[in-house]
Amino acid sequence: MKIRLTTDTGTYDATLNDSAAARDLAALLPLTLTLTDYAGTEKISDLPKKLSTAGSPSGTAARAGDLTFYAPWGNLAIFYKDFHHAEGLVKLGEITSGIAQFARPSGDFEVTLTTAE
Repeated sequence: MKIRLTTDTGTYDATLNDSAAARDLAALLPLTLTLTDYAGTEKISDLPKKLSTAGSPSGTAARAGDLTFYAPWGNLAIFYKDFHHAEGLVKLGEITSGIAQFARPSGDFEVTLTTAE
């Protein structure tokens, strides 16, 4: 499924995979979240509900551009730098344009996720 992420700097395309967690995220759209920088590697935000991890590997390594769900905390994580394997990290899909815009230094900002027609 194709989705769009809209911030104050533009609109960026992403593709969700066919996992149960990604389908749960898609069911929540449209969704506006406040992203916060975490560890100089990713932007995170709490989700309104936990996503299903049924059928997902127990963890994964993230690459820049990956949209993920961190099951232990129940949050969305958008990686703008590569990250080592982490237990509980479930890949939802990837941003296909504009990941550099998510690497802004500090400060929270809003993102709206919508389906792309």
